[in-house]
Amino acid sequence: MVGESLVNSVAFSPDGETAATASVEKTVKLWNLEGKLLQTLIGHNDRVNGVVFSPDGETIATASDDNTVKLWNLEGKLLQTLTGHKDRVNSVAFNPDGETTATASADETVKLWNQQGKLLQTLIG
Repeated sequence: MVGESLVNSVAFSPDGETAATASVEKTVKLWNLEGKLLQTLIGHNDRVNGVVFSPDGETIATASDDNTVKLWNLEGKLLQTLTGHKDRVNSVAFNPDGETTATASADETVKLWNQQGKLLQTLIG
């Protein structure tokens, strides 16, 4: 079916050696620069809208229409699921030191989380 593997987002690792793609097929794929598939991250229940590497390159964060953000290691192991948004999560970002994750949702909020997955702050509007 056309559009089944539509890619919504792409990000490079900090070292520039790996690309991550987020798709409507509920997965994130990690690729080397020669186009070889390295890993498929499976765990979201709906399309994945955003993907980003942490500044140290050790963690990948993914934002999804399933209202969650998931944190993964480079081997594809799910480390944590951030829950609290009431609608799809459109994007995710790490602050420069990697200590805080920001998530932006269609519920008209941005949430700030610490490395342990604790909600620190909700920005409304």
